Amino acid sequence: MEHGARSFRYRSLILVIHFIVVGQKMPKWVQTGYAEYEKRLPKACQLKLVELPMATRGKTGSVDKYKVEEAKRIEVAIPKGAALVILDENGQQPSTLKFADKLESWLGNGQDIALVVGGPDGLHADLIQKATWKWSLSKLTLPHPMVRVLVAEQIYRAWSVIQNHPYHRE
Repeated sequence: MEHGARSFRYRSLILVIHFIVVGQKMPKWVQTGYAEYEKRLPKACQLKLVELPMATRGKTGSVDKYKVEEAKRIEVAIPKGAALVILDENGQQPSTLKFADKLESWLGNGQDIALVVGGPDGLHADLIQKATWKWSLSKLTLPHPMVRVLVAEQIYRAWSVIQNHPYHRE
């Protein structure tokens, strides 16, 4: 789709991206950065943070056990009817313009999105299999706190591309 010559059929729809993350108690800079981009998004494209507790790690636990426990919590948090999108190191790494196309298709679809970030051990394979799209921010390993801010910024940036707003070109 050509940017700047977009159709706005979806304007009457509201897209809610339920940003479901495993991990709580983020530093102030993360909360501030995330909140900045969340508040910039219009009602037509809402980003709602859902923080879930990590599985309690112990000396006798296993990574698979932690992933299963976290997957159960994630599945409960996914709103009925929402499309599952996960952040995964093996996911697609779209350019900003390609991601704007993806966001625009979500807007036109009328289906909410559950965008999921797993805990420190990643996501359980069963949850990964259920995803409609796997997104990778980078080949680099990124700290979970930074991912929250980056995702919020990229969603806002994609929105600005769709709206032909100058933010993307600044």
